[in-house]
Amino acid sequence: MLVAAGRGHRVGGPLPKQYVKIGGESVLRHAARRFLAHPGISTVLVVIHPDDRALYDQAIAGLDLPPPVMGGAERQDSVRNGLEQLAAMGAPQKVLIHDAVRPFIAAEVITTVISAIAPNRGALPALPVADTLKRAHGGRVETTVDRSSLWRAQTPQGFPFAALLAAHRAAKGHVLTDDAAVAEAAGLGVTLVAGDEQNFKITGPDDMERAERLLNGMNRATRVGTGFDVHAFEDGDFAMICGIQIPHTHKLKGHSDADVGLHAITDALLGAAGKGDIGVYFPPSEAQWRGAPSDIFLKAAGDLIVADGGRIENIDITIICESPKVGPHREKMRARVAEILGLPITRVNVKGKTTEQLGFLGRSEGIAAQAVASVSYPAAS
Repeated sequence: MLVAAGRGHRVGGPLPKQYVKIGGESVLRHAARRFLAHPGISTVLVVIHPDDRALYDQAIAGLDLPPPVMGGAERQDSVRNGLEQLAAMGAPQKVLIHDAVRPFIAAEVITTVISAIAPNRGALPALPVADTLKRAHGGRVETTVDRSSLWRAQTPQGFPFAALLAAHRAAKGHVLTDDAAVAEAAGLGVTLVAGDEQNFKITGPDDMERAERLLNGMNRATRVGTGFDVHAFEDGDFAMICGIQIPHTHKLKGHSDADVGLHAITDALLGAAGKGDIGVYFPPSEAQWRGAPSDIFLKAAGDLIVADGGRIENIDITIICESPKVGPHREKMRARVAEILGLPITRVNVKGKTTEQLGFLGRSEGIAAQAVASVSYPAAS
């Protein structure tokens, strides 16, 4: 569950900080995509402020999320509202609560928190306090505080669902700082697990600048992958290219829907991520993929990248054939690829080329596609 009901404007400007854009996407969208891409997460529910529905709809457009829950006066009220909604949807065994203004949560941290949840114990990621701490009064130092047992708590904080819901119901009317504090008040133990310095909370302008540096080149490395695919024609009346059904005298032959464009892009993304090719994850020898829509393959490749902290910078694909003509369908192809991957359409380019009637493509025996994708990762990845 993502908690996005705050109205903080300390980052400057008219928008609550969860809706401010970094790297062309809202802070909330960055966080939501990290959880949607994680294989251990089944549902991502967002709690928002009642006045922010229009901002929310714009921020998450194209993402597979249930309707949001309206928050309350305090963060604790917002979390409780979200938990009650999850209970109505069919209570899960485990639940993670994450601040939506922590957009750089790593897949490894999510996995570690989930693994540490026990029937009577929650888990929270934390970092040890590194700086020397002083207790002061009136501007004068009184004493040095022992920091050996002090930790900086982060989110997501994970708990057995039923126990956390009961704890929040019992704590109604009190104001506690986080869900671990709610759990502690109810006698539920909490285990510390390793946090991550990049999982910082955006609270002010300096944090926004740090986030922009992470996303826009500083502390990031760009990788490039290429993809190629070809399919022959067979009897039919349409061809699937880049997720668009195009009327034609023949269709493309293949184990899945034979979408030559999406297959090439999928391989390009997997290449940039260093994760093999489409056959590793969706082998044609497996019957479950017979006739499958290729958007499944492309989305899976995109999710692998997001789960590793990567960002798809751009995709460029060339469709090579005599017919059908690509030009009339180019913008629909761009829009569909962008939709599948949750990208702005400006990051997707589609071109059409012929072989001047040379070779099997020139004889209209099939269609080929080649794609290039660039993906950026934190430099340490």
